Amino acid sequence: MYTQGLDQANSAAELADGQETPEQLARFQARIDAEEKIEPKDWMPAAYRKTLIRQISQHAHSEIIGMQPEGNWLTRAPSLKRKAILLAKVQDEAGHGLYLYSSAETLGISRDQMVEQLLEGRAKYSSIFNYPTLSWADIGAIGWLVDGAAIMNQIPLCRCSYGPYARAMIRICKEESFHQRQGFEIMLTLCRGNEAQQAMAQDALDRWWWPSLMMFGPSDGDSQHSAQSMKWKIKRFSNDELRQKFVDVTVPQAEFLGLEVPDDELEYDREARHYRFGEIDWSEFHEVLKGNGPCNRQRMETRRRAHEGGAWVREAAVAHAEKRAAKNAA
Repeated sequence: MYTQGLDQANSAAELADGQETPEQLARFQARIDAEEKIEPKDWMPAAYRKTLIRQISQHAHSEIIGMQPEGNWLTRAPSLKRKAILLAKVQDEAGHGLYLYSSAETLGISRDQMVEQLLEGRAKYSSIFNYPTLSWADIGAIGWLVDGAAIMNQIPLCRCSYGPYARAMIRICKEESFHQRQGFEIMLTLCRGNEAQQAMAQDALDRWWWPSLMMFGPSDGDSQHSAQSMKWKIKRFSNDELRQKFVDVTVPQAEFLGLEVPDDELEYDREARHYRFGEIDWSEFHEVLKGNGPCNRQRMETRRRAHEGGAWVREAAVAHAEKRAAKNAA
């Protein structure tokens, strides 16, 4: 889809000395303000490149790590049809990771470097994937809530100022929309079932509601990157704006399902036309980010084993490419 082998106008190495003039920065911001797409060969500030690498690689890592909670249920889904649908979804997530790694590579960083940063703990992924999937209803909750929150965050990224990222997001959002509907359908089926199934659905909502709200990141006043990312039009909405949109859309869906959102302070403000909700436990959010969530260690150990177990495939692919190149050269 993309390649890191592009002849970039200002590679990471070329920007190591930090030589950027006010005129260059002003021209770049003017292009952003004019809604022009920035492409890999275009000049860009080092900080813009760094921000994109951080965000896109974190997004890619999240897609790959995010395969684990659902992959855990591939053999335990309640029917062959459910197994096939879930398998297709997990495969979609792998594809999303590949699109995003490829997009990030256009910025002058290799996939090997990004994976190394993840495995060494120098790169993060979404905190939501450090929670366990305890029942089949959790698979429904992930599709409905987690993918629903992802869509809310990612649709504006289709208009991101960086072209390769924006184009990758178009297909990703189409597939994520299907995943969200699939999750809601699972919850709907459970809520139309017997009392035990309804209780299972309510339990899943109770456990996934607050982590889903945390997915949008810290409150605007505590976010380190949000303001600059919005100025560069990498992001189009702030964390709190996206969180509010998600709550406004999702609460009526919960009411339709006959489920109760686990928030005693939740109420509809008719004048503002928004749902007011309780305070998020940010101490939990930061603990999970620091690696102290319920499944942090498990997720990373599984990822390391998968990476080590796939070493022979990567080596075989390189050997095949070298053999083919040598044959063509001859």
